[in-house]
Amino acid sequence: MYRIKNKNAFIKNLNTWYQESARALPWRETPSLYKTVVSEFMLQQTQVSTVLPYFDRWLKRFPDFETLAQAEEEHVVKHWEGLGYYTRARNLHKLAKHLSSLETIPTDAKSWQSFPGIGPYTSAAITSITFSTPEAVVDGNVIRILARLMGVETTFKDNTSAFKVFKPEAQALINQENPGDHNQAMMELGATVCHRQKPLCLLCPVNKLCKAYAQGKPEAYPKLAPRKTTQVTIDRVFILEEDQLLLHRTPSKAKRLANMCELPKAEDLKIKVSEKTKRLSKKRGISNQRISEHIHTPKLNKTAQSRIKESDELFWTHKNDLNTLTLSGPHKRWILELLG
Repeated sequence: MYRIKNKNAFIKNLNTWYQESARALPWRETPSLYKTVVSEFMLQQTQVSTVLPYFDRWLKRFPDFETLAQAEEEHVVKHWEGLGYYTRARNLHKLAKHLSSLETIPTDAKSWQSFPGIGPYTSAAITSITFSTPEAVVDGNVIRILARLMGVETTFKDNTSAFKVFKPEAQALINQENPGDHNQAMMELGATVCHRQKPLCLLCPVNKLCKAYAQGKPEAYPKLAPRKTTQVTIDRVFILEEDQLLLHRTPSKAKRLANMCELPKAEDLKIKVSEKTKRLSKKRGISNQRISEHIHTPKLNKTAQSRIKESDELFWTHKNDLNTLTLSGPHKRWILELLG
């Protein structure tokens, strides 16, 4: 078991710093359960700077759970367009419907984990901020802070194994009087000061309690085994004929990107591509995959034309109607780039 040597000093210093230095974020101004839920869903795997304009737009279109619950799923996903990880939007929609049907909304973290899209971190964040439930949040930021504070030398194979060790430590540190601000302070510290690389230790409110700072090697913690990554290469096609663009719509039953539109894969059309047909090359990461996508502008052959006619997933749309479709964020940017 690990412990910080002076819990009371840690809580006091952290809270004082948070009250003085916390960023002014829209979900912290006149907070509500709805604002907290929406922000926590949006912030899953997405940076604050990216979320801000989407949060504002979302609140204007869906100001409360009732409005969101009554909306069509395709409209919900369309308003999420560009944030990625679209399962979050669908789960948020399901959650709104569920909460709208309840006579009483539970205030404990365990009950919230039974709701769509809610895991241990999100349930702790929502219930502590909204209901002052003393449940500590634990994510990569919190693990990093605690590992450095306590100088934890254990090498963890992944975040899941690290979570099991640091959850009790985070819980032992929770400020029982104001758990919501405490959790937000931990998140704020990890996001703005205790960075993964080049942490701003001199500005840290708890640096005098930190073993990693005392050792002069904060970047050595936490110790995580290298994550295995998979390299993936995808060839896609950009076919524009008389202002009609060829797109692919993912089936509604798909686990990822259900009903989302993207540029078709060359293999789906049985089209051969080469360096001569390549127009763009893009790289991105999804989970543990490192994806290289090459976009080509080949000519349609008879086989490809036949596959388009036979497919329920391939379709033509006028280039001016793209805004009526729900496109995955990267593909929307690539299409606009190619259209000039």
